[in-house]
Formats: sequence, structure tokens, C-alpha cells
Amino acid sequence: MHFHIITLFPEVLKPYLSTSIMGRAEKGGFASFHLYNLADYSVKNTRRSDDRPYGWFPGTILAPEPLYNLITEIEKKEWKQIHKVFLTPRGRLLNQEVLEGFSLQEDKDLIIICGHYEGIDQRIIDLFHVEEISIGEYVLSSGELSSLVFIDGVVRLIPGVISPESLVEESYSKALGWKQEYPHYTRPEVFQGLRVPEELTSGNHKRIEEWKRKQVGI
Repeated sequence: MHFHIITLFPEVLKPYLSTSIMGRAEKGGFASFHLYNLADYSVKNTRRSDDRPYGWFPGTILAPEPLYNLITEIEKKEWKQIHKVFLTPRGRLLNQEVLEGFSLQEDKDLIIICGHYEGIDQRIIDLFHVEEISIGEYVLSSGELSSLVFIDGVVRLIPGVISPESLVEESYSKALGWKQEYPHYTRPEVFQGLRVPEELTSGNHKRIEEWKRKQVGI
């Protein structure tokens, strides 16, 4: 899957996308991350990509010209129209089912728009049929963090990135009825006076399975 990420702060994204599972996914050929600095496409090379909104509303928003020019350039380079995602509090709420859908989709290219200030010009959303997605009912100062949440959630589900066994029973997976995962324990068996549940040390697979289902509530 190829991610084309539009941002004013590529230096914020680079370390995370090159580390741990994201880094291994790119090295293994399961994903690629292409960062584009929106300031490079600013009007008249001012490196300013925002302007005041009409209606006397406070703050500034990302202007349409730089975004339009950059998105158009990406699609020309790839010779196709690409699914576009904008992370915003007013979008469709992100959950595990949504992430699974993106990880399995046939079109393996995504343009991710990282918002800043008060957001982006609505005409970009209308012209390019941008899908709006929210990671929760709260506001962040910029879209880089929410975009990383979305990208990480999709990439780890791409077949081959993580062993299938690790994905079967985890929070909000289909195997657990979209519910939260059960608690986990490791050695030592007793730590600070707290003991691992007896069922998990019994060696009885039926008891262990019953304990898991009880914890999850299924």
C-alpha cells in the first residue's frame, strides 16, 4: 500500500514511519510512505499555505491552491485517481472495522491530508471527494498525530506485516466480537503480592478458554 502524505511538517512524521513495525513494513515492501511538504506548493512561492476564512471566523485555514496543485501532481505522477483521506473531528469515527476495510481494499494508494490551523478549504473536499475520518470527539493542534494513528492502524493489518496469530484475538477484532481484549500476564507468577490467575497456569486449555471468554464478556 502506498501512502502519499501531505503535511506542513514532514520532519514530525519521518521518525515514526521509519521505526518499528512501520519501518519493517516499508523495508519488506508491504507499504511505502511518500511525504510532501505543502509549503513547497504555496502560492507565489511565499511558503505560506494558509489564509483567513471568509465570514470573519477566527484563525486561518489551509488555502485551496497549494492543496489542489499538489494533489493534482500526485495523481498525474501515478496516472490514476487516488482515494483521499482527511483526518478531522467532524469525520466518520475511526474503528477497527474501518481500518480492516482500508487494509484490504483493492486500490493500494491513499493520499492523506494532514490538516492544520482551523482545517482545509471545503472546496478541496468537494472537488476531490475527500473522505473525512475522525479518531475521536476532540481537537488536536494539527493533523500529523491523527494521520499517524490512521496509517499505523491500517499498515499493521496489511497481510504479511504482522503474523496472523497476533491479529486473531486482539481488542475489537472480529474473533472477540469487536470487544476489548482480555488481560495479559507473564513471568514471574507472583509479583508484588499479585498472582497470575490460576486458570492461566493450570495448563487446561478449556479452563483458559473459558477464562478468556468471561473476561471479554462473550
